[in-house]
Amino acid sequence: MKKAAVFLADGFEEVEALTQIDLLRRAGIDVKIVAVGEETLVKGAHNIGIMADEGFNYDSLLAFDAIVLPGGMPGTENLYNFAPLKDLINRFNDEGKVIAAICAAPSVFGRMGLLNGKKACCYPGFEGYLKGAVVETGSVSRDGNVITSRGVGTAIDFAAEIIKSLLNAETADRVLREIIYRP
Repeated sequence: MKKAAVFLADGFEEVEALTQIDLLRRAGIDVKIVAVGEETLVKGAHNIGIMADEGFNYDSLLAFDAIVLPGGMPGTENLYNFAPLKDLINRFNDEGKVIAAICAAPSVFGRMGLLNGKKACCYPGFEGYLKGAVVETGSVSRDGNVITSRGVGTAIDFAAEIIKSLLNAETADRVLREIIYRP
């Protein structure tokens, strides 16, 4: 069974996080909600509290197949400022594992230098943080192991692309049909 970790830091965008957690689980992916910080109760950008499944444990996270970063502010900054997460992202990228980010969170990858020559998209206004990227304006960009998306309105498309990457297009299509998604 494929495993994905969705990382929450105080100030995350709730819809972006929960859409990924829900749809990836519907696809049969083992999703863990991982807190970045001291507490497992993480407050979103709109003051909605979500209880994470676990705190950050570098060694146990190595068994995962994908890292997913929701956007939101100051959540994106809190993710970027958490050095152990950046170390894990670098390792996943080096190993060709999926690294995925939506909204402002692709800026984490850009500021880390992971987007050089890669197609990527983000929330409008954050393009300057996508250092070296070929910036696109579609709902989702996928270049190798890197998947990026633009915001709340593209969260379902983003989840479908992660499902395709970890499993296959048929499973992604099944999940989209089950939720009555009409692009």
